[in-house]
Amino acid sequence: MRTYRYFLLLFWVGQPYPTLSTPLSKRTSGFPAKKRALELSGNSKNELNRSKRSWMWNQFFLLEEYTGSDYQYVGKLHSDQDRGDGSLKYILSGDGAGDLFIINENTGDIQATKRLDREEKPVYILRAQAINRRTGRPVEPESEFIIKIHDINDNEPIFTKEVYSATVPEMSDVGTFVVQVTATDADDPTYGNSAKVVYSILQGQPYFSVESETGIIKTALLNMDRENREQYQVVIQAKDMGGQMGGLSGTTTVNITLTDVNDNPPRFPQSTYQFRTPESSPLGTPIGRIKASDADVGENAEIEYSITDGEGLDMFDVITDQETQEGIITVKKLLDFEKKKVYTLKMEASNPHVEQRFLYLGPFKDSATVRIVVEDVDEPPVFSKLAYILQIREDAQINTTIGSVTAQDPDAARNPVKYSVDRHTDMDRIFNIDSGNGSIFTSKLLDRETLLWHNITVIATEINNPKQSSRVPLYIKVLDVNDNAPEFAEFYETFVCEKAKADQLIQTLHAVDKDDPYSGHQFSFSLAPEAASGSNFTIQDNKVTVVLFAALRRQRKKEPLIISKEDIRDNIVSYNDEGGGEEDTQAFDIGTLRNPEAIEDNKLRRDIVPETLFLPRRTPTARDNTDVRDFINQRLKENDTDPTAPPYDSLATYAYEGTGSVADSLSSLESVTTDGDQDYDYLSDWGPRFKKLADMYGGVDSDKDS
Repeated sequence: MRTYRYFLLLFWVGQPYPTLSTPLSKRTSGFPAKKRALELSGNSKNELNRSKRSWMWNQFFLLEEYTGSDYQYVGKLHSDQDRGDGSLKYILSGDGAGDLFIINENTGDIQATKRLDREEKPVYILRAQAINRRTGRPVEPESEFIIKIHDINDNEPIFTKEVYSATVPEMSDVGTFVVQVTATDADDPTYGNSAKVVYSILQGQPYFSVESETGIIKTALLNMDRENREQYQVVIQAKDMGGQMGGLSGTTTVNITLTDVNDNPPRFPQSTYQFRTPESSPLGTPIGRIKASDADVGENAEIEYSITDGEGLDMFDVITDQETQEGIITVKKLLDFEKKKVYTLKMEASNPHVEQRFLYLGPFKDSATVRIVVEDVDEPPVFSKLAYILQIREDAQINTTIGSVTAQDPDAARNPVKYSVDRHTDMDRIFNIDSGNGSIFTSKLLDRETLLWHNITVIATEINNPKQSSRVPLYIKVLDVNDNAPEFAEFYETFVCEKAKADQLIQTLHAVDKDDPYSGHQFSFSLAPEAASGSNFTIQDNKVTVVLFAALRRQRKKEPLIISKEDIRDNIVSYNDEGGGEEDTQAFDIGTLRNPEAIEDNKLRRDIVPETLFLPRRTPTARDNTDVRDFINQRLKENDTDPTAPPYDSLATYAYEGTGSVADSLSSLESVTTDGDQDYDYLSDWGPRFKKLADMYGGVDSDKDS
């Protein structure tokens, strides 16, 4: 007979309860109304097989954040093989088994030992099995089931920033975006409303508002003025559970600053200003400062100042101090107390950067009146001219009056003035001045050819206050007088050939005159009386220049050009000292040229005595076979470097011509020593290059008498 066995595995599951914001105070112990059993297949002697069926359950729920004193009951594991005799053992494995989840191996009861946090781990996967305690063999197949942690509202919303900072322009329209805040909730957004966040404003009304769903903060009040209030602190709350009662909440702070716009024109704090300045103030001197107030900041508070009207429109200027935004009034033209004592100006202050949407508020500028009082100061005398130019003839006598200068005190007191010449500009004291009336006169004779212009300085000083003085340049031109005779432009040295033709041009003369007549010089030339009679030359007067002509017949020279061979006509002074005969032992001995060693080194010159006695230089003697030319070159070199060597006033002559030449002399000097004439007509046949020589030597003798 075949026996059939049936095994039931029962799992008693605690049903979940709905959770609120407060944790459960009691252990969960509910059971399902109907058992869920798993019928398992097994082997028998008759080997009857039954089909396996799956679990009828696979997921269970637990509430998180259980706070009871006992373990939280999860469920019960039971097999139909369990006869209650303790032969079966229940085993639990998987996530948290043995630690977080424990099972009673005899009864199959499963409990949670710790408080569960869904935000830490929302799902646990476990495996259940029943085994024979004696054999250790499973009586049921291992099955997997899930424990899911049900969320409770145990996390409040948290903002991404503890403090937000934002800016928005002042005077913005209502609803202008400021900033968006965001809060997150760690609860399960898919289960209930624990993670549904709603935003609200706790502090900052009525100036700002917040959108409940987005957290966008906007302006809520019209015409918020930065000049009245610049900083705002807004507190925003984020509450879960859709904002319902019992929901958790969190807050954040938003610091909002209103930024400036140009909605305020500049304004002068007073309508009239008054300043004083001395009349001697140099150009560009600051007189005073004015400042218009502007409630704006930055470039919206920048101010430009200008002079729009008034008596001193061209006398003063105004510039803006970029650091202080003040208007600085300065002197534009030199002031004169005696001409005008008070100036009235209209000043305007305006914003260079204007926003068109605020023009309806009125013009962004303001005006004020500035009164400037010019103070009198003791000024130096003022000359009637910036410079004086006078003229005087160079032949003027001493104490001749040239002209006068005039200066007076510009002050109302009209203090008397005295005059003087700055002697640094008239070192030679050529001019002087009358200290009372300013008349200029000469103190010395003048010479235009020495100095044409005299530049001096005249000083005018107040008698009552010598510190007040002024200067003026005085330019004196010396006029020319014909007081210089003509002079030849240069020294003329004229040469003429002995065969020059009559009326032949031999020299052109020029004359100059130091005087400077306006119509130019007109000179008249003539031969001097002592040279006019019997002269061989004539002069042709061209009123500017003069031409010298050969006027007489050329005379033939009967004597030769060179009298003797010794006359070389080369500026050589000839000394024909033949000595004192044989008894003159101091005479020059030609033998010293042949035998240089015969020179007595200790003998000095006989012709002069040097001013300073130098020790004679000892020179090395030449060898016996040294050529005379080498000896002469050596002596020349020594004389160039020896201070005791000649010349003093005499010549040291070394002459050596060698042994002569096989050729005769090529000199033409001896060719004119005869009385006969030489014919040079052949020069005319040599072409134009020798025409000048042909005219000089080949011409016909003049017929004019000497």
